[in-house]
Amino acid sequence: MNPTSQHTPSQRPFPRREILLFGGLALVVLAVFASMGPAYATRMMVEAACYAILALGLTIQWGYAGQFNAGIMGFVALGGFSATFFSIPVNHAFWASDLPGRLGWVLLAIVAAVALVFAVSRIDRLGVPRWLRTLVTVLVALVAYLVVISWLRSVTGDIESQVDFIGGLGLPVWLGWIVGGVLAGGIGYLIGHICLGLRSDYLVIATLGIAEIIKAFLKNSDWLTRGTATISPLPWPVPDPGEVGFVTARALYFCVTAVLIAVIFFLLHRAYHAPWGRMIRAIRDNEVSAAAMGKSINRRRQEIFVFGCILMGLGGAVLTSFTGIFDPQGYLPLNHTFLVLVMVILGGPGNNLGTLFGAVLVYVIWIMSGPLALALMHLVTALGGDWFGWQPGNLDSRALQARVFVIGLLILMVLRFAPRGMIPERIAQHD
Repeated sequence: MNPTSQHTPSQRPFPRREILLFGGLALVVLAVFASMGPAYATRMMVEAACYAILALGLTIQWGYAGQFNAGIMGFVALGGFSATFFSIPVNHAFWASDLPGRLGWVLLAIVAAVALVFAVSRIDRLGVPRWLRTLVTVLVALVAYLVVISWLRSVTGDIESQVDFIGGLGLPVWLGWIVGGVLAGGIGYLIGHICLGLRSDYLVIATLGIAEIIKAFLKNSDWLTRGTATISPLPWPVPDPGEVGFVTARALYFCVTAVLIAVIFFLLHRAYHAPWGRMIRAIRDNEVSAAAMGKSINRRRQEIFVFGCILMGLGGAVLTSFTGIFDPQGYLPLNHTFLVLVMVILGGPGNNLGTLFGAVLVYVIWIMSGPLALALMHLVTALGGDWFGWQPGNLDSRALQARVFVIGLLILMVLRFAPRGMIPERIAQHD
């Protein structure tokens, strides 16, 4: 037994490591404030807080249950779409035409087609051979798809040509955040129902592919999202910079995200130390023993996957509202999947406090590595110009590329010197 990682609740050690790490992180943040200014640093902290919500969603999937989700980008995009759709103004030209009725009938036809295909897929219970059931199901699904997609293309083409896109609902921003989490959780339920029976490597491939499908749908649905034309500006739940100034507005937005993180952290902490959390970790560590104790493995896996997706959708909604623009092309695996993974690896999978530390530190490094690399390149260029006549160009793009190098180097150092993260998971022993 490792005394530093396993202890009884009555013998909880003094959190020296946590205090030192968070103290050092506070000094780094203060240095950013001093060097870059409060407006820049406050924006950085708000975005870091949004990424912390995403990282908490991943740490309960991967850290608690050992489920590796490579499709974070898709759930972030779903949350961003929900925040956009609920908060932007209503398109009165769309609602004043016959297009809503036509679109509604097409949506009902889609639901009916799905119900028909599902019913046909069950005809083997009536004594029909399975090979015949499969053949009939494929034929019915193909015909239903061709019919429904032709109707959908007709009405969406009219929407784009007549009113641009359907617009939003003009509702409060926070409502879009909630629905974004619910929408991501619903899609996560469908994905989990199909994919959680796969091995971990196949689960990675499946979630990555589904995230790309979600992004492609949002990108090509001009009638719904304006596609590559983007939608902006997006309203905030607090006074915008035009009313109170950049620093004050961003500080107020940061307060909202801090409250969200505090609530999420409290709920996750309670769940982790409750019998439910111990059961999830038992399934992660020894699935056979957990099943022998009568635990429902698949149901618990699906629960944790859905919970993580809800947080990812919520974090994506909060982040998109803050950036003020919904651009389906802006959701990238590097920024919205790989970076979150690095945050959890560095902080410590399965440790909520470590995840928060990793999220803030990695995002600060991600943001500041560009300006620091640019300053270093200018210094080297100046010296090289004086000594050897160097005149390299396009330093700005090269400095941005340095981010990837810095993050990769950071991963190597963490895996070498702290493979369990900077603040590793500590499992309490209960007598």
